Amino acid sequence: MNFSDTIVALATPAGVGAIGVIRLSGDRAIEIVNSVFKPKDLSTQPTHTIHYGRIESNGRVYDEVVASLYIAPRSYTKENVVEISCHGSPFIQESILQLFVEHGARFARPGEFTQRAFLNGAFDLAQAEAVADVIAADSAAAQNAALHQLRGGFSKELAALREELIHFASLIELELDFGEEDVEFADRKDLEALVNQLLTNIRPLVSSFRAGNAVKNGVATVIVGKPNAGKSTLLNALLNEDRAIVSDIAGTTRDSLEDEWTLGGIKFRLVDTAGLRETSDVIEALGVERTQAWVKKAQVVIYMADATSETPAGFAAGVEALGALDIPVIKLLNKVDQIADPSAFVSAIPDLIAISAKNRSGLNDLETALLNVVGLDQVSTNGTLVTNLRHYQQLLQTQETLEGVLNALKTGLTGDLIAQDLRYALHHLGEITGQISNDDLLKNIFGKFCIGK
Repeated sequence: MNFSDTIVALATPAGVGAIGVIRLSGDRAIEIVNSVFKPKDLSTQPTHTIHYGRIESNGRVYDEVVASLYIAPRSYTKENVVEISCHGSPFIQESILQLFVEHGARFARPGEFTQRAFLNGAFDLAQAEAVADVIAADSAAAQNAALHQLRGGFSKELAALREELIHFASLIELELDFGEEDVEFADRKDLEALVNQLLTNIRPLVSSFRAGNAVKNGVATVIVGKPNAGKSTLLNALLNEDRAIVSDIAGTTRDSLEDEWTLGGIKFRLVDTAGLRETSDVIEALGVERTQAWVKKAQVVIYMADATSETPAGFAAGVEALGALDIPVIKLLNKVDQIADPSAFVSAIPDLIAISAKNRSGLNDLETALLNVVGLDQVSTNGTLVTNLRHYQQLLQTQETLEGVLNALKTGLTGDLIAQDLRYALHHLGEITGQISNDDLLKNIFGKFCIGK
């Protein structure tokens, strides 16, 4: 793959807009733009300056534009970069793009600007992936997590861990080089203490993935229960709008209804489902089947019961049936405003939350429970959250490998076996930040970026 030529792409979304931005990067970026930019000579201008002019070629004026100039290495890619702000007509944008290609640029591949920035040392691979996460962020928590990673907070933690590990790994390797002389350069007690410290740092990162994944992708939250339990009323109450049809007729909701709701900076994908019951109605039966399918895909289940018609034993049986799926279940007793005493339910159902969806009472307790399920304690701190599946997998492998090292040290295994595990641990940590990478990995990561970034 050639990264020495000059690339060009539209950096703003395709379509009609007030302004479109065309970005060029490469050794010839300034030269190519300068050949059609009038009346200034951009080659004589200082970096980080903007210039008003027109794009003109063969007597045709393409547009009046503003050119932003960034001279290497003081640019996003650490190459010469020029950004052309033109009018947002798709015709104008395409014409200017084609003109730059005719003068020697080529169209950029998805993510190629960021890939060049990574290859040129502007940031590591974890920070490069954070660029895409910042662009895709759709909640405050997702934005904060992505910005923390983009600024290098996550990378600094990993670098410190890896540096300490490299020191002892090198001592173990040195022992192997002098194996015939029966010398020991790496103190086993110190190495054990280091591994324990590394595990103390890595385990919270691994466990943070649940909260991190929730922050990044949202939490699939399915509301289930028997017909007329108040599921649709609850959905409307949480969304603060009449999103679902509500009636006293059991079986009104026959299909799943999905909507997004943000709580504490975290996006919840709420799914209102058909009531769970035996039915001869073909359409309603299909709705029940879809409910069961949604439950299997859920990250959190809200199980609702009607306090006026349900029994504590029936409620407990419904919850128990869901427990076999190993999904966090929040237990709601609805319509408590219509019964004299809910104590029988409270004593029979641990962690029960009593609400009235119609009157919006008890919803604060539900919100607290939802945030606790996804790990509010981690989300609300300034610590690092692992939001990337690739990072999680590598950290998990690092953790398992270091636990193997610890076991080897305790059982007195030979240095060559310990050295092998240390190499694996260093490899896994290095893959996260790109210190160890391959073309297939980079292609897979940057291929998911939008063109122009």
